[in-house]
Amino acid sequence: MMQVQVNTDRNVDGGEKFDAYVRRMVESALERFSDRVTRVEVHIGDENANKGGQGDKRCMMEARLEGRQPSAVTHHSNTVEDAVDGAAAKLERLVAHTLDKLRDVHAHAHAPESMLTDEVVTPP
Repeated sequence: MMQVQVNTDRNVDGGEKFDAYVRRMVESALERFSDRVTRVEVHIGDENANKGGQGDKRCMMEARLEGRQPSAVTHHSNTVEDAVDGAAAKLERLVAHTLDKLRDVHAHAHAPESMLTDEVVTPP
Protein backbone atom coordinates (compact mmCIF):
# COMPACT_ATOMS: atom_id res chain seq x y z
CA MET A 1 0.00 0.00 0.00
CA MET A 2 1.32 3.40 -1.01
CA GLN A 3 1.97 5.86 1.81
CA VAL A 4 1.71 9.61 1.19
CA GLN A 5 3.41 12.01 3.61
CA VAL A 6 2.60 15.71 3.29
CA ASN A 7 4.98 18.38 4.62
CA THR A 8 4.38 22.13 4.44
CA ASP A 9 6.62 24.99 5.38
CA ARG A 10 5.48 27.62 7.89
CA ASN A 11 4.23 29.89 5.10
CA VAL A 12 1.60 27.43 3.82
CA ASP A 13 -1.69 26.89 5.62
CA GLY A 14 -1.89 23.11 5.84
CA GLY A 15 -4.26 21.19 8.03
CA GLU A 16 -6.22 17.97 7.68
CA LYS A 17 -8.41 19.11 4.76
CA PHE A 18 -5.41 20.30 2.79
CA ASP A 19 -3.43 17.13 3.54
CA ALA A 20 -6.41 15.02 2.42
CA TYR A 21 -6.60 17.04 -0.83
CA VAL A 22 -2.88 16.47 -1.52
CA ARG A 23 -3.19 12.74 -0.75
CA ARG A 24 -6.17 12.44 -3.14
CA MET A 25 -4.21 14.17 -5.91
CA VAL A 26 -1.19 11.89 -5.45
CA GLU A 27 -3.27 8.72 -5.15
CA SER A 28 -5.31 9.65 -8.22
CA ALA A 29 -2.20 10.40 -10.30
CA LEU A 30 -0.39 7.21 -9.26
CA GLU A 31 -3.37 4.88 -8.92
CA ARG A 32 -2.26 2.56 -11.73
CA PHE A 33 1.19 2.26 -10.18
CA SER A 34 0.10 1.83 -6.55
CA ASP A 35 1.43 -1.73 -6.45
CA ARG A 36 4.93 -0.48 -7.39
CA VAL A 37 5.12 2.82 -5.46
CA THR A 38 5.69 2.31 -1.75
CA ARG A 39 5.85 5.91 -0.55
CA VAL A 40 5.48 9.48 -1.77
CA GLU A 41 6.80 12.44 0.19
CA VAL A 42 5.31 15.82 -0.67
CA HIS A 43 7.00 19.08 0.33
CA ILE A 44 5.03 22.27 -0.24
CA GLY A 45 6.33 25.76 0.30
CA ASP A 46 5.86 29.42 -0.43
CA GLU A 47 9.28 30.65 -1.48
CA ASN A 48 8.48 34.35 -1.07
CA ALA A 49 6.42 33.98 2.10
CA ASN A 50 3.99 36.88 2.43
CA LYS A 51 5.69 39.01 -0.24
CA GLY A 52 3.78 37.44 -3.12
CA GLY A 53 5.16 36.96 -6.59
CA GLN A 54 4.66 34.92 -9.71
CA GLY A 55 5.31 31.19 -9.42
CA ASP A 56 6.43 31.39 -5.81
CA LYS A 57 4.45 28.33 -4.64
CA ARG A 58 6.56 25.17 -4.88
CA CYS A 59 5.60 21.53 -4.64
CA MET A 60 8.26 18.82 -4.65
CA MET A 61 7.16 15.17 -4.77
CA GLU A 62 9.49 12.25 -4.23
CA ALA A 63 8.30 8.75 -5.12
CA ARG A 64 9.93 5.59 -3.87
CA LEU A 65 9.49 2.64 -6.19
CA GLU A 66 10.18 -0.89 -5.02
CA GLY A 67 13.87 -1.69 -5.43
CA ARG A 68 14.75 1.71 -6.94
CA GLN A 69 16.28 4.96 -5.80
CA PRO A 70 13.74 7.73 -5.10
CA SER A 71 12.61 9.85 -8.06
CA ALA A 72 11.61 13.48 -7.55
CA VAL A 73 9.85 16.27 -9.45
CA THR A 74 9.21 19.93 -8.63
CA HIS A 75 6.53 22.28 -9.90
CA HIS A 76 6.19 26.03 -9.30
CA SER A 77 2.94 27.94 -9.72
CA ASN A 78 0.96 30.94 -8.50
CA THR A 79 -1.22 28.85 -6.15
CA VAL A 80 -0.44 25.95 -3.87
CA GLU A 81 -3.21 23.87 -5.49
CA ASP A 82 -1.79 24.43 -8.98
CA ALA A 83 1.70 23.56 -7.74
CA VAL A 84 0.36 20.29 -6.26
CA ASP A 85 -1.60 19.47 -9.44
CA GLY A 86 1.41 20.18 -11.65
CA ALA A 87 3.79 18.15 -9.52
CA ALA A 88 1.34 15.21 -9.41
CA ALA A 89 1.09 15.24 -13.22
CA LYS A 90 4.88 15.39 -13.59
CA LEU A 91 5.31 12.57 -11.07
CA GLU A 92 2.81 10.40 -12.93
CA ARG A 93 4.77 10.87 -16.18
CA LEU A 94 8.10 10.20 -14.44
CA VAL A 95 6.89 6.99 -12.78
CA ALA A 96 5.31 5.78 -16.05
CA HIS A 97 8.54 6.48 -17.94
CA THR A 98 10.68 4.77 -15.28
CA LEU A 99 8.50 1.66 -15.21
CA ASP A 100 8.38 1.54 -19.03
CA LYS A 101 12.18 1.63 -19.14
CA LEU A 102 12.39 -1.15 -16.54
CA ARG A 103 9.87 -3.21 -18.51
CA ASP A 104 11.89 -2.70 -21.72
CA VAL A 105 15.14 -3.71 -20.01
CA HIS A 106 13.46 -6.76 -18.49
CA ALA A 107 11.91 -7.78 -21.84
CA HIS A 108 15.23 -7.26 -23.62
CA ALA A 109 17.06 -9.39 -21.06
CA HIS A 110 14.59 -12.25 -21.52
CA ALA A 111 14.13 -12.07 -25.29
CA PRO A 112 15.43 -14.89 -27.48
CA GLU A 113 18.78 -14.00 -29.05
CA SER A 114 17.27 -14.00 -32.54
CA MET A 115 15.03 -11.09 -31.47
CA LEU A 116 18.00 -9.02 -30.29
CA THR A 117 19.75 -8.71 -33.67
CA ASP A 118 19.05 -6.25 -36.41
CA GLU A 119 19.28 -9.07 -38.91
CA VAL A 120 16.13 -9.83 -40.82
CA VAL A 121 15.39 -13.53 -40.83
CA THR A 122 13.23 -14.77 -43.67
CA PRO A 123 11.66 -18.21 -43.54
CA PRO A 124 13.00 -20.79 -46.05
